[in-house]
Amino acid sequence: MNLPEREAAVRRMLEQAPPPVPPDLYADVVRRGGRMLRRWTAARRLMWLVLFAAAVAFIVWASIARPWVEPPSETTPPLTGW
Repeated sequence: MNLPEREAAVRRMLEQAPPPVPPDLYADVVRRGGRMLRRWTAARRLMWLVLFAAAVAFIVWASIARPWVEPPSETTPPLTGW
């Protein structure tokens, strides 16, 4: 199919009357959309909760482990001046 034939086919499809829409379609769409919004809201809240718990766990670990403090030396310094 070349370009003019495709354009003509598209024009014929656009000029035709649209297919009838089922009467209960709007109610289904609203129900599904509401359900999707509730799921997204719940997922977003769960992700914020997990982020908050991870931050609290990191703060507790950092306050206990103190990774910024140099660990004590486990070897004795060399003896000099004997």
